[in-house]
Amino acid sequence: MGKWTRRILITLGVIAVVGAGAYWWLILESGAPSRSYAIDMSEVRRLADSMPGDKAREIRVEHIGDFAFPATAVVAGDGWANSAMTVFSYELVFPNSTAIVDTALTEKDGKGGGLSGTYHQDAYERMSAALRNAALIVVTHEHLDHIGGLLAQPNLKQLLAATKLNKEQVDNLARYAPNYPREAFRGYAPLTYEKYLAIAPGVVLIRAPGHTPGSQLVYVKEAGGAEYLFLGDVAWHLRNVEVVRERARLVTLMLREDRDAVLSQLAALNELKLKEPQVHLVPGHDPNAVAALEKARLLVRGFR
Repeated sequence: MGKWTRRILITLGVIAVVGAGAYWWLILESGAPSRSYAIDMSEVRRLADSMPGDKAREIRVEHIGDFAFPATAVVAGDGWANSAMTVFSYELVFPNSTAIVDTALTEKDGKGGGLSGTYHQDAYERMSAALRNAALIVVTHEHLDHIGGLLAQPNLKQLLAATKLNKEQVDNLARYAPNYPREAFRGYAPLTYEKYLAIAPGVVLIRAPGHTPGSQLVYVKEAGGAEYLFLGDVAWHLRNVEVVRERARLVTLMLREDRDAVLSQLAALNELKLKEPQVHLVPGHDPNAVAALEKARLLVRGFR
């Protein structure tokens, strides 16, 4: 073997080893949390019952867009087959009012963000009409596929009177929604809270920064006693919680996510799921998890 042939083979071997290591680290490996995150359900339930008035009697859901990512982008190491993703909006129906959790996004924003799939304009229009009538609007976090539908409303300034965004969500709008209508937010006073905050009978916000600085969980206890925890994008799919695995590291780097914080939240949610299976976990984009809740009549398809 000649000197140059040997050098070429050694170089190719080094590249292969480095490439394999990078592929494992960026695509396959999930990691384990180095910090702790806890949800005090007794305190959450106390707060949910602390606000006077009737709790929600049902929760309705709109499927506003369907798309897909490679499975390993959703759960690190799950392969390259397509994994279905759906953009949702939820309506809490109280006896005399409604509240909206997450507002999806416009078709234009979806395409601009690189999401290709099926967009349901009729569902978006029902959601927009529901926003106009809602007594309360809240989002799990400040990414466009959760807050974009609100930001796109022509009467946004008026809707903000019923909207409870936290300070971190507002502070990061320029980062995640650079073209948002700044003028509408002039004089807007966002929420500030440390860990938990009751915002309506049976509805409690739970801080969960990591996926974004303003990420939060939304706990809902219905009048009949059913309990729900809307996870936003802490978990895109329920499988993230079940196996305590994050998105591929390449994805979290692109999202500029605090991976360790999210992993600690997934570990806490996994513990909650095992200890208290009666709490229905609702991931951010899992069509199968939502379909199961619809089949069990825990969620009702379509806003009124």
